[in-house]
Amino acid sequence: MRRRPTAAVAAAAVTAVLSAAVLTACGPTDNAADGKPATPSATRAPATTASATPSSDPTTAAPTTPSGTPATTPAAPATTATPTATRPPVEPVVMAVGSSSAQVRELQARLGQLHLFSRTPTGYYGTVTQHAVSDFQERHGLRSSGTVTKATWTKLRGLTRQPTHTEMYPPAPPKPATKLDPRCMTGHVMCISKTTRTLSWVVDGKVQATMDVRFGSQYTPTREGLFHVTFKSRNHVSTIYHTPMPYAMFFSGGEAVHYSADFAARGYAGASHGCVNVRDRAAIAKLFDEVKVGDKVVVYW
Repeated sequence: MRRRPTAAVAAAAVTAVLSAAVLTACGPTDNAADGKPATPSATRAPATTASATPSSDPTTAAPTTPSGTPATTPAAPATTATPTATRPPVEPVVMAVGSSSAQVRELQARLGQLHLFSRTPTGYYGTVTQHAVSDFQERHGLRSSGTVTKATWTKLRGLTRQPTHTEMYPPAPPKPATKLDPRCMTGHVMCISKTTRTLSWVVDGKVQATMDVRFGSQYTPTREGLFHVTFKSRNHVSTIYHTPMPYAMFFSGGEAVHYSADFAARGYAGASHGCVNVRDRAAIAKLFDEVKVGDKVVVYW
C-alpha cells in the first residue's frame, strides 16, 4: 500500500516550482548586453524537507508554520547597478545653418581656397555651405555635423589665409549680351528676361537701369507675356504667405516685381511663388519711384 506524500514534501515541491518560475522569467541584465554574464547578488539554496530526527542544535532547525510546514523566505531578485553614461562635452558653435553675417562670408571664402565651396560668397549659411563644412570636417578627422564649431573654425583658419576683400565680395560677372524683346522698344517698360535673369528699365528703347532678378519655381512659375502695372504698394505684405514684399508693383493678378530679402541673402538657391524678385534694394526703390501705373511689363525668354 502506497503512502500519500506528506504535506511537507508537497510544500517543498511547490516551492521548487515557484523558484524555477522566478528564475525563468528573469531576462539578461545590462551587463549581459556587452558580452559579460550577469552576476546574481544572491544564490538560492535548494529546498529541503524536515528531518525525522530532531536536531540537537535549535539554531539550525527550520522554522515551522502552525501546520508543521517549514517556512521559506523568497530570495530578493538580483539587481545590477547600471553605470551612468558619460556625455561628451558640447562644442561651442561658431556658425550654423541660418546664420547671416560677414563671418559666414569669410567662411565661404576660406572653404573656396580649399576648393570645397565653388560659389560666390553670399554671407548666408545655407545647405550648400553646410555640405562644404561637412566635407571639410570629414577630411580632417572632425565630427561631420555641418555646423562650424570652435574646433572646426580653428582648424580651417590654420589651413587657409585671410581672404581678400575681392574674394569675399567679388564683382558681379558681366551679363550675357542679348537683344531686348521688340515689345520693350517703345514707351516705359520693365523688360524682364528669364534668359539673363535681369530686369531692364527701358524708356523709349533706351536702357536706364538693369538689376538681377529671380523667378518662381517649377511649381509656381512666373507667367510670360505683355502686361501692365495695375497698382503699386511700397510696404506691401503678402496676404497669402504673410511675408514682406517691399516696393511691390503688380502686373498679373498676384504676381509683382518687388524687393526680396531672401533673394539678397540666398541668391538663386531659392525661388519666388511666381513674383519677380529683385535683390538690390536701392535699385528697386529708385525704380519704384519712376514706374507709373499703366507702364508696360514684358516677361520673356
